[in-house]
Amino acid sequence: MERDGVERLLTEARADSRRLRHALALLCDGQWWTLAGLVRETATSRRTIEALLRELTLEHDGDRMRVPLIDTPAYQDLIAVAPPPEDPVAHLVPHYAHVLDRLAGLIAKAPRARHVLDHVSATPETVLRRALLLGARFWLPGTRLLCVGDHDLTSLAVKLVHPETDVTVVDVDERILAYIDEQRLGVRTRWADLRLGLPASARDHDLALTDPPYTPEGIGLFVARAVEGLRDEGRVLLAYGASERTPMLALKVQQELTELNLAYEAVYPDFNRYFGAEAIGSAADLYLLRPTSKTRPAVQSRLSRQSTAIYTQGPQSIESAGPSVAPAESLAGFEPDLLVGEWPKDLTQPRVRLSTWLAKPHATAPTRVAVSVPPGLESAIPRLLLATRAAHVRVVGAALPPLPEVLTTVYDVRDATETAYDAVRRPEPTAEAEAVLRRILDNGHAKIANTWREALIAVARAQGTTLTKNEARALIREAADWSDALIPLETPLHHLSALPSAVTTTVTALTTTT
Repeated sequence: MERDGVERLLTEARADSRRLRHALALLCDGQWWTLAGLVRETATSRRTIEALLRELTLEHDGDRMRVPLIDTPAYQDLIAVAPPPEDPVAHLVPHYAHVLDRLAGLIAKAPRARHVLDHVSATPETVLRRALLLGARFWLPGTRLLCVGDHDLTSLAVKLVHPETDVTVVDVDERILAYIDEQRLGVRTRWADLRLGLPASARDHDLALTDPPYTPEGIGLFVARAVEGLRDEGRVLLAYGASERTPMLALKVQQELTELNLAYEAVYPDFNRYFGAEAIGSAADLYLLRPTSKTRPAVQSRLSRQSTAIYTQGPQSIESAGPSVAPAESLAGFEPDLLVGEWPKDLTQPRVRLSTWLAKPHATAPTRVAVSVPPGLESAIPRLLLATRAAHVRVVGAALPPLPEVLTTVYDVRDATETAYDAVRRPEPTAEAEAVLRRILDNGHAKIANTWREALIAVARAQGTTLTKNEARALIREAADWSDALIPLETPLHHLSALPSAVTTTVTALTTTT
C-alpha cells in the first residue's frame, strides 16, 4: 500500500517530518500544485519533496499534480493540521495590494538573472514583506538603508512603502543599477565589486540588507561589507538559506558570522521565498544581526584575506583555481613602472593590489602601468583605468570587453586582442566641454561635483566672467542631479555615459549666461 511508503518517510524524518506533512496536506486539499510551487510553499528541498511524490499515486494536469480526492481520507491522520510558523508581517500584506501589484510588474520587467553572480529572484511578496518588516522593527523616516547587492529590488519596495527612507544600492551588475535609476524613486546607486571594496559614499548607514551568494565566502564578504557601510549601533539583515539536508553548510556560514563577532537579534525562518533555488526549498531565513565592539576589527581581519572566488558558478566559483596570475609573456614589448593585480613573483617592478589601486591615488605617478584582471572582474576595468593618469596602461585578462565610449575621451585603445590591449592617454582637449569632461575623468578619486564645479569656474574665468561656486553647483544639479557625493570610480556606467551630454549642457548654459 502506498501509505506504507509515506509512513516510512515520516517515521525516518521524525521531528523534521513536519515539512513532509505540510506538503502532504497541500496535495490533499483539492488544489493543483506544481513541483516548484510545493517546494516554495513548504520551504523544503526539491529532493525531499520528490521523495514524497514517489510514494504517492497522483493525478496530473499538465505539470500540476494532486492526490485524487477519493484517496485523501487515507492520509488525514498524517497531515500537519497546524499552519507553518507565523509570518511576523503577514497581517500587513493585504493593506499593500497596490504595492504588491507594482512590485510584481517591476520584478517581471527587471534584467534577467545572471548565473555567474548566483542570482535567484525573490518573489514580489518577499520583497514587500522585507520592507514591511523593516518598518515594523525600525523607525524608517530619515533612516539610511544600504542594500548590499539588490538583484531582488528590495530598495524599490522600501521606497514604495516607506518613501521617506534614505536608500542606497551598491551592486556590480550595471543592468540592475540602471534599472533602479529608471524607476526614479529616489534610490541612490553605486557601482562596486565588493571583492575590491565598498564605495566611500556608501558609509554611515543605520541599516544594511543583503541577500548574497550562499557560500561561506560570499556570506562572509557581503556581511563584512555591510558592516563597513554601517555607523555604530547599526543592524545587518541577511537572507541566507540551506537545504534541510545540508546542516554542515549552514554551520560553515554561521561560523563566518561568529568570526565577525556579530550578535543574533532574531532569525525569521523561511522568511524569503524565491523563483528557483529548489535545492534549498526556494526559501531562506532572514537573520537580524547586530555588530558588537569586537566586530569592526574582525571585519578588517576578514577583508585582509579576501579571495575573489565567492560564487557557486562561473569563473569565480569557490571550486575554481586560485588567483589568476597574468603570464609574464603578456608584457612583451612593454616595460611597466608598476604592476597592478596578480603577476609572477619573479617580476621585480613595484606592485599593488587591485583593491588598493581603486581605494586611493597611488603614492607615485607611474608613467607605464600593467594591470592584471582576473576572470569575473572585467566590469572593474573602466574603474581600474580611471584610477590613474599614467600615459600608457596595458590591461591583461581572460576575456576583455570593449572600453566604454565615454573613456575614449581619455584613452586610445591599441593592439587590442581578446586577452590584452594597450590604453594610451590622449592629448588634453582644447574644446571647453571636452576639457571639463576630461578634468572630471582625470580625477577618478575626487567627487565629480567638486571637480566639475572648479572646471566650470575656470572656463568662466577664461571667458573673462565670474561664476560663483553656488552658481556652478546649481548648473551641475540641474544637468546631473545624481552626481552629488559620487566619484568616477563608483559611478554606474549609465551615469558615466551621460556625462558628456550633461557637461556640454552646463558649459553651454555658462556661455549663454555670460
